[in-house]
Amino acid sequence: MSFKVAFLGGGSFGTALSIMLAKKGTEVKVWDRNKSVVDDINVKKENIRYLHGSVIPVGVRASENMEEVIKDSDYVVISVPSHVVRTISREAAKFINKDQIVISIAKGIEEESGKRLSQVIKEELPLNPVVVLSGPSHAEEVAQDIPTTVVAASEDMEFAGKVQDLFMTNKFRVYTNEDLIGVEIGGAVKNIIALAAGISDGVGYGDNTKAALMTRGMSEITRIGLALGGKRETFSGLTGIGDLIVTCTSMHSRNRRAGILIGKGATAGEAAEQIGMVVEGVKACRAFYDLKEKLSISMPITDTLYKVLFQDKDVKYGVYELMTRDKKDEVY
Repeated sequence: MSFKVAFLGGGSFGTALSIMLAKKGTEVKVWDRNKSVVDDINVKKENIRYLHGSVIPVGVRASENMEEVIKDSDYVVISVPSHVVRTISREAAKFINKDQIVISIAKGIEEESGKRLSQVIKEELPLNPVVVLSGPSHAEEVAQDIPTTVVAASEDMEFAGKVQDLFMTNKFRVYTNEDLIGVEIGGAVKNIIALAAGISDGVGYGDNTKAALMTRGMSEITRIGLALGGKRETFSGLTGIGDLIVTCTSMHSRNRRAGILIGKGATAGEAAEQIGMVVEGVKACRAFYDLKEKLSISMPITDTLYKVLFQDKDVKYGVYELMTRDKKDEVY
């Protein structure tokens, strides 16, 4: 059975998924505000701004008209950065019908409210089922058919299963998971740790430091995730440790690349400008710093990164403070 899929946002990962679905014979429409992105997809068959070098099949068409893209689609993918998910969902509400399944691929939380993105979408589109697609999946590799494995999570497993079937190929494996909270929190907090790992690289620290950041960072992800209602086993899976590994170690990771620039002396704003795309770790750091303060959750890496990004703390002195905290048992 052939489906019609609408993507709201012509960013890198949404474009990569569009390419993959079109190769399966799925009819894909992409909405974007940026006329140059729309024209590049339709005329040059390439998203030059966000996914340079990947050929877009003829089965993908782009438009600046959101209603046209959403109309008659079976699935609507929210593929915009976290800070505009509410705005785009609210705009989509004018055109969407209750039978369309909404898929979120953004990673983060709403900075102002601390709400997970599926909660934000559900507030704006209360009649639609919402499924989160997340996991260790760089857009550049998905577009090149490099074997990738992700998770479809939802409060209703029937819809998670439908999204699993939609995206599954012999190069893109999809698992389901009913722990929507754990999947979303893992995908959001790992960006903070990846930014810190990039800063470590930029400063010139080595593999020992990165291993420590990733491992203790995983403790922070698990701690805040459990406090918010996630399941421990989720953080040992693809959307926990899996996503953390790929984001902290790959140069495809915009969070790691931004961190490297910051470690070499750039401000967060200068790093984001050089990357040319939203660096979710910066926004996530501010949001989770506020959230962990409210919940009295210990997140020392997040705390230190917040002070580096927003209070001009010296990176090396921040590391010194982390290393000289009170002695602790590893598991507590």
